[in-house]
Amino acid sequence: MKPITDLQGAYTTPPGRTFWLGRLMPSIFYYPQFLYYVFWSSHLAKQGRYGPAEWWRSSLGSMLALETVGVQIEVTGAREMEKVDGPCVFIANHMSTLETICLPGVIQPYKDCTFIVKRGIVEYPVFKHLMIARDPVVVDRANPREDLKVVLEEGSRILASGRSIIVFPQTTRTLNFEPEQFNTIGIKLAKRANAPVIPIAIKSDAWGIGSLVKEFGRIDPTKKVRIAFGPPLHLSGRGGEEHKQIVAFIQEHVERWQRAEHAA
Repeated sequence: MKPITDLQGAYTTPPGRTFWLGRLMPSIFYYPQFLYYVFWSSHLAKQGRYGPAEWWRSSLGSMLALETVGVQIEVTGAREMEKVDGPCVFIANHMSTLETICLPGVIQPYKDCTFIVKRGIVEYPVFKHLMIARDPVVVDRANPREDLKVVLEEGSRILASGRSIIVFPQTTRTLNFEPEQFNTIGIKLAKRANAPVIPIAIKSDAWGIGSLVKEFGRIDPTKKVRIAFGPPLHLSGRGGEEHKQIVAFIQEHVERWQRAEHAA
């Protein structure tokens, strides 16, 4: 697996990636490409052949396909992952479907990873096969106490096996970052497993939230996709101070990106 990022841990969409037809009809042009990767991945998963390399390839392909319709992508700080020897807990804000699909394309060359996901994700037709193949932590979101127990037990097992976990502590996808909705489940898991934490700030509203099916929203090339990795944090005490640092890192980046977009 080859990192998409350069020696500085950064990536910016190079010129010449956009097809004129894709720019004209971005959603119609993008989703067939995305569904190709989903069906291809599901086919491999059902055969037991969907491993880390295939996870990376399908995720990266889905992300780079966005460039064919004019979406610009920017990644910074990826080499922060190299400062961690072993698995870690990635804690990120959740703005759209994009980060669930695309983050492994950036992370996998550095850290083998999986997600904490709601049960509905592993019940979607076709998509469920590839997600189950990656052994995620599955929560029901019906009983918070039971969900926490599952996250701590299953998450600790995965981290002990050498794999990292991506956590979205928000209860739902939101276009604006709201610190009060950002819970400490990732911190609690990292504390339990004695694992470091890496914050990720994400702006992914180029992939809209659909009105009928949330996952299939409008693709908007006027909005830039931005992903920023922060320095790893080693927890002290109960992790309250580190939680504040993660929230501040994400909030500062998201608000700065939104200001820049409005000013453009």
